[in-house]
Amino acid sequence: MKTRRVIPFFLAALFGLLPLVANAYSDNYLVGVGKYDVTGAAAEVGMMGYADPAQKSSGIHNRQYARAYIIAQPNDGPAVVFVNVDAGALFQSVNQAVVERLRQRFGERYTEENVVLSATHTHGAAGGQSHYALYNVTIFGFIKENFEAQVNGIVAAIAEAHANLRPGHVLINRGELSNASINRSQPAYDNNPAEERARYGSSIDPEMLVLRLRQGNRDAGMISWFAVHPVSMSKSNTLLTSDNKGRAEWRFEELAKGQGNPDFVASFAQSNHADTTPNLNLDGTGPTNDMWRNTEIIGDRQFDKALALYQGASVQLTGAVDFRHQYNDYSKIRVRPEFGGGQARNTCNAALGYAFAAGTEDGRGLEDVDEGTVETNPLLNLITQVITPPTQADIACHAPKPIILQQSAFKPYPWSPEVLPASILRIGQFSLLAVPGEFTVMSGRRLRETVRGVLGNDQWLVVAGLSNAYAGYVTTGEEYDKQHYEGGSTHFGRWTLAAYQQVFHDMAVALRDQQAVINVLTPRDLRNDQHNFVTGVVYDNPPVGKRFGQLVTDANAQYSIGDTVQAVFWTGHPRNNLRTEGTFLEVQRKVNGTWQVVAGDNDWSTQYRWLRKDGFWGTSQATLRWTIPAGTPPGEYRLVHYGDSKAPVTGKISAFSGASRSFTVL
Repeated sequence: MKTRRVIPFFLAALFGLLPLVANAYSDNYLVGVGKYDVTGAAAEVGMMGYADPAQKSSGIHNRQYARAYIIAQPNDGPAVVFVNVDAGALFQSVNQAVVERLRQRFGERYTEENVVLSATHTHGAAGGQSHYALYNVTIFGFIKENFEAQVNGIVAAIAEAHANLRPGHVLINRGELSNASINRSQPAYDNNPAEERARYGSSIDPEMLVLRLRQGNRDAGMISWFAVHPVSMSKSNTLLTSDNKGRAEWRFEELAKGQGNPDFVASFAQSNHADTTPNLNLDGTGPTNDMWRNTEIIGDRQFDKALALYQGASVQLTGAVDFRHQYNDYSKIRVRPEFGGGQARNTCNAALGYAFAAGTEDGRGLEDVDEGTVETNPLLNLITQVITPPTQADIACHAPKPIILQQSAFKPYPWSPEVLPASILRIGQFSLLAVPGEFTVMSGRRLRETVRGVLGNDQWLVVAGLSNAYAGYVTTGEEYDKQHYEGGSTHFGRWTLAAYQQVFHDMAVALRDQQAVINVLTPRDLRNDQHNFVTGVVYDNPPVGKRFGQLVTDANAQYSIGDTVQAVFWTGHPRNNLRTEGTFLEVQRKVNGTWQVVAGDNDWSTQYRWLRKDGFWGTSQATLRWTIPAGTPPGEYRLVHYGDSKAPVTGKISAFSGASRSFTVL
């Protein structure tokens, strides 16, 4: 009898389902979670992150999602919204559209004041959502379908979270994860003061902070913040992927689903990650030489740590829900002496340095440019002078960074935004610092300490990177002087971090003293000034005598665990229908004479690959792959492909499907 009672409790503890313990906590907030598909075009569209025009989508490794969380005080009290998006960046254009559509649905309940949209920074998602040319140039323009998929998905996730707001509570925990990242710009980090480096002891930020969200006795969601680049998948990959953080999200949600909680929403969000990489070999690989395996390993390490912290979370957040938000022009901030090393400083017009063009260990750029370059190159300088000639004041302001591109000088609009948002969301003793860029390890630490000095040492603080807009990197001044990739990519000069510290200090004071923050700036709206140079789908045709969905190559008759099943079909272009909240493939198992779905194109065991065969005739093929995971029951299975074709002349879009032969898994 004792054994039968112990086993269920052990399983509950193992999977984080602890209703008996949870009864000790009172429900002091309203808690809601939501999730929606934001996957973009799966073929022939540029991917965001590596800035490589050759990296165009050709299928799906796994889908990308927006995961939304709302925490509010009861009785229509203040609310805050955090949305974690599997995306390369969260652009200001997306933020503007999301807030506009939220206002249409919810009035002033959810606005730019209390909504934070944060990107994981996967380098394998579809691009083209920005309204600024710097981020669209390698994508060949603004891609409306990718923009709409992201905006609609974020709004849908927030709406779902709003619809299921229930009385609940939030538990918090933190710990350290030291084997999932390494500093890729060690010489720059080592230029920080020795005393400061000694105080922290590590050139990575190993801290992982986890929120456990509960609705009464039910687990509703989890958010983990940890600083590491999602670049386990290299720029040779052309399948849409959420990379290592997506792997961790998938595993956490699959675990909850297996325990009877299919609506559980798990996010692995980004923090002060700018100079960290998961490629532990510092050559674009690591821990192994296989990027697919590396993605799983680094994702699993984040998952394992987050699960342990989630299970061990015991501190309840209590107190008011509040927020502060402000727009500033970061090219024109006058930094006060207390943040400027004892004297007043100025930020600069946005410009990029030679080290930006050099790239990183995760993906190199121009061959003749190296990180650490502080001298101008005659040829590159000539190009700079022709395209965007900087003034002497600009050159002096950015020193020691040699300018390769002054994106602020383009007309009629700069190539990157300068009026940027900053936000603090507060839930009791937890505060989230939302920044519109990528902060290095030490930059994030300094920002947290600045805010902690105002709000007190009892605050649990996290930097949420790539939030609500995107404007490059932020280094410490000492790191900036070394001009590694991160310093070359710091848009507003050496005192950029100091400007952010000043802004967040003042917002924290306003939050502490219950004062309003004055907003006098509004970012420009460029929705009507967008251009696209990517050819759309003209038409699809199968080969003569063939039909859409017909097999090119069938599956084998029999497989074992660990084998990869493959079938190839004649197909249409995936841009005809993104199949949002749907799938391009299914693995089905026959049970009692009925085919039941085992996996789709978001499953980690599947791959959907698209290949153009004849551009003139419009033929293409879809390859479906399923690597049979351990624990798969023996039986009869098949692969099913879903697609859509565009007819010549009429342009009519028609859905089709096709299936492989049934095969046996032993």
